[in-house]
Amino acid sequence: MADANISEDSIICYAPTMITTNGIWQGDNPLDYSLPLFILQLTFVVVVTRVMVYVLKPFRQPRVISEILGGILLGPSVLGRSETFAKTIFPLRSVMVLETMANVGLLYFLFLVGVEMDISVIKRTGRKSLAIAIAGMILPFLFGLGFSFLLNTKNGSMSQGTYILFLGVALSVTAFPVLARVLAELKLINTELGRIAMSSALINDMCAWVLLALAIALAENEKASLASLWVVLSSVAFVLVCIFIVRPAIAWMIRRTPEGETYSEFYICLILTGVMISGFITDAIGTHSVFGAFVFGLIIPNGPLGVTLIEKLEDFVSGLLLPLYFAISGLRTDIRKIAGARSWGILGLIIILSSLGKIFGTLMVSIFYQMTVREGITLGLLMNTKGLVEMIILNVGKDQKVLDDKSFAAMVIVAVFITAIITPIVTVIYRPARRFMPYKRRTIQRSKPDAEFRVLVCVHTPRNVPTIINLLEASNATKKSPICVYVLHLVELTGRASAMLIVHNTRKSGRPALNRTQAQSDHIINAFENYEQHTGCVTVQPLTAISPYSTMHEDICNLAEDKRSAFIIIPFHKQQTVDGGMEATNPAFRMINQNVLANSPCSVGILVDRGLNGSTRLAANQVAHHVAVLFFGGPDDREALAYGWRMCEHPGINLTVMRFMPGEEAIDTAVASTNEFGDSRILSVVTDRDKDRQLDEEYVKEFRMRNANNESIVYIEKIVNNGEETVTAIQSIDSSHDLFIVGRGQGMISPLTAGLTDWSECPELGAIGDLLASSDFAATVSVLVVQQYAGVGPQGEGLGTPDSPRDSNDLQFVNINRRPSPQARGFSP
Repeated sequence: MADANISEDSIICYAPTMITTNGIWQGDNPLDYSLPLFILQLTFVVVVTRVMVYVLKPFRQPRVISEILGGILLGPSVLGRSETFAKTIFPLRSVMVLETMANVGLLYFLFLVGVEMDISVIKRTGRKSLAIAIAGMILPFLFGLGFSFLLNTKNGSMSQGTYILFLGVALSVTAFPVLARVLAELKLINTELGRIAMSSALINDMCAWVLLALAIALAENEKASLASLWVVLSSVAFVLVCIFIVRPAIAWMIRRTPEGETYSEFYICLILTGVMISGFITDAIGTHSVFGAFVFGLIIPNGPLGVTLIEKLEDFVSGLLLPLYFAISGLRTDIRKIAGARSWGILGLIIILSSLGKIFGTLMVSIFYQMTVREGITLGLLMNTKGLVEMIILNVGKDQKVLDDKSFAAMVIVAVFITAIITPIVTVIYRPARRFMPYKRRTIQRSKPDAEFRVLVCVHTPRNVPTIINLLEASNATKKSPICVYVLHLVELTGRASAMLIVHNTRKSGRPALNRTQAQSDHIINAFENYEQHTGCVTVQPLTAISPYSTMHEDICNLAEDKRSAFIIIPFHKQQTVDGGMEATNPAFRMINQNVLANSPCSVGILVDRGLNGSTRLAANQVAHHVAVLFFGGPDDREALAYGWRMCEHPGINLTVMRFMPGEEAIDTAVASTNEFGDSRILSVVTDRDKDRQLDEEYVKEFRMRNANNESIVYIEKIVNNGEETVTAIQSIDSSHDLFIVGRGQGMISPLTAGLTDWSECPELGAIGDLLASSDFAATVSVLVVQQYAGVGPQGEGLGTPDSPRDSNDLQFVNINRRPSPQARGFSP
């Protein structure tokens, strides 16, 4: 039975030469040899854990739960109950090889965790995160002290103090890597709550490592003596050597590698060898080998080197070797050791009180910092996340005879249960519905002409900067209405455990950039700071958002809401080539734009960059732009006109407003289509369109009245009947202008754009925006496609999805008898 796997009473002898088999045809049993047996064990572990990942995926469980449960399934609790299975697949003689490989995998995984951790977060974190981390540790630690008297079977080989330390650390720790993945799963990683949780978990993790090193130092020595002190002092010395000798050596390697070049194999091998040397040193000192690997990972500077190491190691280590460690933990866990109602009662008490301890401690600090009770409870639940660090603590405690089988099994179940329930509970109690701050000026049209105009500008690369600066210059910053620009450099999350939002202060001049990303940020920041210095009435706040492309729009939208921006400017996902065509830079940029359009808390403008007078002009009196607003009607077009109106007050701006009016043929076609379909949907759309037409008339009338004497404004009304005539009208003015401002026309039905969407490449730009941004369009004119913020109804109406086919479908009924000619979408030579 499972007792066959208890090694305390067994003496195992095996031949050291029995590693590889001669083959079954020679009469050998492959499972008598260590290498084939290890391969089979590894296969079993990977298959079982992957099956568990698949089974638990609908329940949104982190992978660590699947791996621990996979190990428990293979251990004496389930499959290991079969003596045949235990002796055949996991015989005692194989334990040494299995544990050795598991610890090698653990060594490199902890090295990767160290590489992913951004230690500067601790420097930047506020008192709130520090207080939450400490409060979240103290109460569970005190509960651990109490439980140590209930669980401790008096063992002469250890002191009560050592037992308390192990149990307290195991109950109070928060698993930083697991929490990062839980927050990403819950879409909370970019929220304020997520950032506080990550910062607090990072501090908690660092404290746990220090306490673990201390616990091991005490456990290694049966009696408190000078040896424990030497262990602690040696560990401190090791950390100092890593910081002041090893880190500068690695920085020298980085400097020796030209920017953009790959790191040489020699450097990579040297670092990977350094991981093993660090593990050997700390193991020899008396702390655990993983402590050395973790510290060695922490000193690797953030940047391309860290990314390279993660790319080379992560899949192999996390996917293949790390599950072995959890399997070992599972093989050591025998649930049957927790026998009797009293034992299960104590276990339940541990689970409840340790969880409540963290929640209560975190809640008190959260309330002190004026967070809501719901946020405090959610934060407390998230801080209960267990995982790898706790398993290391428990396994070290088992190895050091600090924890017996019963205590070990109880604590493993505590870790699994607490972590497993966090995601479902947080999903139920904390739904971060869009919390709109109570400000009304979310659009340019609503912004007061005598108030500050707040703009959030998104930048992917320095190439986006000159045209954006020219656009901001043209936006007419005055003392009466200054412009506050938040410049957000968007960087893809690679090689870090958590996303972050960096607020930049002016860096000391002459200080070199640490990596390519920082060099780009510096270039962008310097350009905008130069613009700020040379232009009056403009303030610039540079920021960097580091997050996955899939959630980057959350950073943009949250920042726009926090800063009460009226307008977001984001670059188009295509850029102009030398021959005048348009090519996609990164498909992910398009996804970001679509998500921002669908979720933005204010108006949005997508900038198709074809240059704006070709160069950056930094003095206001040098600006000379010819801007055209194409007005078809609807809220988006009114917003485009509002932006043009703001621009036209600039002395260097000449504005042309071309309003497109439907001719008799267009009106007859629309009416005939409505009558033929008799569709209530169409009738309701027509009714809404009447309301919009009235608002259009009022706004255009006000614009013309107030600018009647402005010679820099040209107002033109064009009567057109179809898309082909619309294209011809636009072509008649394109050569004399360097910026078109158009509304996206979301959900608008107009015979004036009939047929233009049939060959649409980018529906998120709308019919006219897509037309002007097309490579087929002969002119090299920049285009700003504007979407007005429409608010959110009960089911989220008002913010349509950018890729919805609704626009093109809605246009079909006004064009049922006409097949557009090629000139309606292409262009006459």
